[in-house]
Amino acid sequence: MNPIPPLLVLDTATETLHLGLVAGDRRWLRALPGGAQASAALLPALFGLLAEAGLSLRELGAIGFGRGPGAFTGVRTACAVTQGLAYGADLPVLSLDTLMAVAEDARSEGAADTLWVAVDARMGEVYAAQYRHGDMGWATLSPPVLHDPAALARAADGEVAGNSLIAHAAAWADRAEGAGSATFPPAPRWPGAMPRAAALLSLAQAAWRRGEQLDAAQALPCYVRDKVAQTTAERLAERAARRPADPPADRTADLTAAREVERLARSGP
Repeated sequence: MNPIPPLLVLDTATETLHLGLVAGDRRWLRALPGGAQASAALLPALFGLLAEAGLSLRELGAIGFGRGPGAFTGVRTACAVTQGLAYGADLPVLSLDTLMAVAEDARSEGAADTLWVAVDARMGEVYAAQYRHGDMGWATLSPPVLHDPAALARAADGEVAGNSLIAHAAAWADRAEGAGSATFPPAPRWPGAMPRAAALLSLAQAAWRRGEQLDAAQALPCYVRDKVAQTTAERLAERAARRPADPPADRTADLTAAREVERLARSGP
């Protein structure tokens, strides 16, 4: 089997920036505050990882990015930065499922090979998916979609990982009251699981082995809010009460950001 080249990974879909670099048997991992400072901190942190490893962008085999689902701005940032760096250094990209990275993080801590991932999506909702790990790596049993926390807690059987267990504790507590029944047997929970850099690197290496390299133009986000039936008057009224309707997505800022990152990549180490 051919050796896997150095890989750089990033995920900005949550409130923490998760960054990692692998070269041979060495790994460099970072977890930095996200939020409003994410865009400003991301590039210096990535170039810092490269400098620490003594590598340039052009020595990488690919850049892996968490495509979401997650925070709208964060997911767009990951895609724009990945595109810019990949274009500038003429590299392929690896598209990584952010929720699957949460599953991998939980598995590294002892979770079962089959589990649900449930991550706070705000607005009283949760991003969730179910995965199974086998000899060929992770397989998606139920793809990422948006759920009502209480409905998910009633339907999700087996082990669960992700911060929804904390953010929607009341919903999961209601499920716990039924633990031990035929419907909900007791199962471990992994509320601290995140798309950490080590998990992202594991997914990226598996994707490389499977030949899943993509052109930089295909560094695209995974949005799931629009895939959920939200046409009932009740849901529309609830959303309108919370905030004004979101304007149509404007990709101009994304394109501008990608061009600026590409310029930095060409002039960077």
